[in-house]
Amino acid sequence: MTEEKPRLIPTQPWENGWAPDTSHVPGTRRLWMAGTLALSVVAACVTAIVVTDRQAVDATPAAKAPAATPGATYPGLLTFASPSASGTEAPSGKSGLWSAQPATPTAPAASSAATPGAPGAPAAPGAPAPDAKGSAPAPVKNPPAKPAPAPAPVPGKSTAAPTQPDRSSWRSVEAANYPGRYWHVSGGLVKLDPVAGSESREDSTFSVVPGLSNGSCYSFKTHDNRYVRHRNFILRAERNDGSSLFQQDATFCAGYSGGGGAVLLSSVNYPNYALRTKDFQMRLDPWGYTTTNRQDFSFRIVSPLA
Repeated sequence: MTEEKPRLIPTQPWENGWAPDTSHVPGTRRLWMAGTLALSVVAACVTAIVVTDRQAVDATPAAKAPAATPGATYPGLLTFASPSASGTEAPSGKSGLWSAQPATPTAPAASSAATPGAPGAPAAPGAPAPDAKGSAPAPVKNPPAKPAPAPAPVPGKSTAAPTQPDRSSWRSVEAANYPGRYWHVSGGLVKLDPVAGSESREDSTFSVVPGLSNGSCYSFKTHDNRYVRHRNFILRAERNDGSSLFQQDATFCAGYSGGGGAVLLSSVNYPNYALRTKDFQMRLDPWGYTTTNRQDFSFRIVSPLA
């Protein structure tokens, strides 16, 4: 009788001395393939992003900003100051330190002149009219007219034609808490007065120009080339002496005064001071959180009275 030997059971290595082969980890080749595939996907994504970014870059340099046009709106313009329509005056009662320049009408294109001598073409001045057969008679020689003698110049008097001033920057300043009262130059001082006559309207109209000491702010120029400036905290109209102090005293920066289309005008050399009306006299007083009678510091820039 054949003796049957027991078979080795791999699940019981502790009984028969069998042990699994640990020299090769199962699935190693699959892990390498998966890692290689992941690296390939990442490299392809990075390459696609780089190519897309390079195509999106605009190689054309940005055009340089055009130079500022004289008479255009200056920096620091109030947001509520809407310019008037082209070719029209600023609407009455609407605030705004500047208005659009009136458009210069362009001359119509000249039509092509008819060729002299062509049928239907008008005869030149002084040329004889053709006869019935179409042949022109001999031209008649007329002596040229002598030009009129120019008038003799008057000593001490300029003969140049007077130039019309640009009125696009002229404005009047109305008090927000006293409607109908405007800045008015009287006796060299700037007061708050109602409109009286033509002379009063002229003295209540100012040319709003870029600030003498700060182009982002404003200066107010009278019709006789004086500037509104504060001296000893009183607002006056004086000639520009060219000094740095005068230029600072005559420069005011616009700020928000609480709404209603009004503006706060603070001093350049006294930033915590602003223009106000007190007993209908314009002066420079402190401005801050504790300021009372704040409505006295609010003004509207309106259409010129003159």
